[in-house]
Amino acid sequence: MPRWLPRAIALALALYACFQLGSWAFHQLTGLLINVLIAFFLALAIEPAVSWMASRGVRRGVATATVFLGLVVVTAGFVTMMGSMLANQIASITEDLPEYVDSVINWINTTFGTELNRLKVQDSVVHSDWLQKYLQNSATGVLDVSAQVLGGLFELLTVLLFSFYFAADGPRLRCALCSVLPPARQAEVLRAWEIAVDKTGGYLYSRGLMALVSGVAHYVLFQVLGVPYAPALAVWVGLVSQFIPTIGTYLAGALPMLIAFTINPWYSLWVLVFVVVYQQFENYLLQPKLTARTVDIHPAVAFGSVIAGTALLGAVGALIAIPAVATLQAFLGAYVRRYDVTDDPRVQGRRRPVPAGGIARARAMFGGAARTTSEADGTPG
Repeated sequence: MPRWLPRAIALALALYACFQLGSWAFHQLTGLLINVLIAFFLALAIEPAVSWMASRGVRRGVATATVFLGLVVVTAGFVTMMGSMLANQIASITEDLPEYVDSVINWINTTFGTELNRLKVQDSVVHSDWLQKYLQNSATGVLDVSAQVLGGLFELLTVLLFSFYFAADGPRLRCALCSVLPPARQAEVLRAWEIAVDKTGGYLYSRGLMALVSGVAHYVLFQVLGVPYAPALAVWVGLVSQFIPTIGTYLAGALPMLIAFTINPWYSLWVLVFVVVYQQFENYLLQPKLTARTVDIHPAVAFGSVIAGTALLGAVGALIAIPAVATLQAFLGAYVRRYDVTDDPRVQGRRRPVPAGGIARARAMFGGAARTTSEADGTPG
């Protein structure tokens, strides 16, 4: 046996063990790493506001706490407003439910000639086996729901804590990162950091502006239709449709459609039509203009980045995909050499015209080929 073979085997086993240990640790810490990534992008989003306050003499810790306090107050106010609206609407629907059931039963009896009774239908539903099983499963799942809520609160506190440290100690973090790099690399890191702050802030700015436009437009519709809680519903539609990618529009439109249905079923249809039409206006007119000035990313690239981010990290990846891709595109743009585009009409999607001499030569060539074929066959050309 060669003398180096035992050492090679031991080294291979050690590398394999290290790989297995690193893979296990990575899978165990995936949740923490995702929370840190969210916190980092949140810190980038509030960095302009914190830096603006710090440049005017406010300590970065106090400035960061002030920004976070404002965000918490706005979020708590929004959740409280939506919660009270939903509670009142659920109570109203519960009170009017017997009338809805009676109207449906009367329509069924008139249309199909049946003799249904609301009390009999209610008694059969209450004593049905599927309802009892559903209630039993719901009772056993209360503990699981409570554990998930507590876990979500803990993850939220973790994200807020990391994002506070990233924003408050941003200069110190950049100094620590640059201290282990040569000067040329330091300039590239600082430039990438600045681009990330600009693109993340620009993305949130464009989304906030589109949320404002969407909220105002839907508020006008709700006021015209007489839908209750129009301000709260407008805020709901504006925020959910803009900050939840891909399916946010449909989630945002479901709640006002449900509330409009309690007023008049036709109002629910009008809300659906308006949501679809406004979404097309936003996709083809409003969003391209805003993102071109703030994020500067093609709509197809943005859509593909959202799909890729969702496949990799779920909802978190969908939220941070666009600013991450915009940052990468802007950073790599400095290392891509660009040239002047030629005046060839094919660049604009038009075919280049064939010169007249070329057409004559083509006709002569095909004509000569036809005469040669006819002479070989013995037929007149």
